[in-house]
Amino acid sequence: MKYKPITHSLTACAAVAAFKATHRQNLLAAALACALGAMTAHGQTDSGFYRPLTLAAANESADGGGGGQAKEGEDKGGLSEEELAKIAQNPVANLISVPFQNNFNFGIGPNHVTQWDLNFQPVIPITLSKDWNLITRTILPIINQPSPAPGIRSAFGLGDINPTLFLSPAGSKKFIWGVGPTLTFPTATDPLLGNGMYSAGPALVGLTMQGHWVVGALANNQWSYAGWGSKSVNAFLIQPFINYNFGHGWYVVTAPIMTADWRASHDNMWVVPVGGGFGKVQKFGKLPINLQLSAYYNAVTPKDLGADWQLRFEFTFMFPR
Repeated sequence: MKYKPITHSLTACAAVAAFKATHRQNLLAAALACALGAMTAHGQTDSGFYRPLTLAAANESADGGGGGQAKEGEDKGGLSEEELAKIAQNPVANLISVPFQNNFNFGIGPNHVTQWDLNFQPVIPITLSKDWNLITRTILPIINQPSPAPGIRSAFGLGDINPTLFLSPAGSKKFIWGVGPTLTFPTATDPLLGNGMYSAGPALVGLTMQGHWVVGALANNQWSYAGWGSKSVNAFLIQPFINYNFGHGWYVVTAPIMTADWRASHDNMWVVPVGGGFGKVQKFGKLPINLQLSAYYNAVTPKDLGADWQLRFEFTFMFPR
């Protein structure tokens, strides 16, 4: 329920003034008390000493580590498509986004099958204080895995869920960064779609926005600490990203996801893609959607069951507040 002390004070003072309307001096005193009560109530509601834990405030900029200066276009009908595109390229941006990343991995195993991996990965920023934000990013994979080789069956279902938390300073301008834990929970509905282990480790992201450019990298490493899987986990991931933004929301991008399994043999340790693509932020009514299409050739991949190349199609619902 919204608290309205100003209205209550004015009502009470008006009643006192009417009751003593025959006494001019008392009427003047009532009016002064009314004004004093209203000023006091306004000061209580506008006080900056109390700021509860909440979703990032609507009047804060969506770029720059979750904070920063407001955009000029915001007062004239909202952010432009080019500004929204740069915000979408910031992993610790101060806005709610709901990406659906479709990954089609071609040429897996001796059977040369195509694996479909849909990553539903909502990003929700939380304001901790005027100086710090917490960016939550959770990946929920849905995987369709045909039989890659004789003797290995096909599988479909939910994979292992991977939440990451980034603590990021609000108001960052030249260099934006975030740091925190990343975790993996063995939620796979089929043993072939997960490793059956609880894992955790550090995650780090850093980027800069210079003119039309958005350049940075995201990295993490996880180690297993519990679970029922047959193999322990020591896995590394790094995703460098380079974006160049044109007008009207168009941009080109390269953002390969490189991984390493430190416990695998040398021939099966690394996945190193090379490639890129393009994208556009398009407003549908008041709702902006980021559309992106890219392709990557795996220059290095596990020799037994690694994919030859990947096609990535992503659409992201963006909710600037």
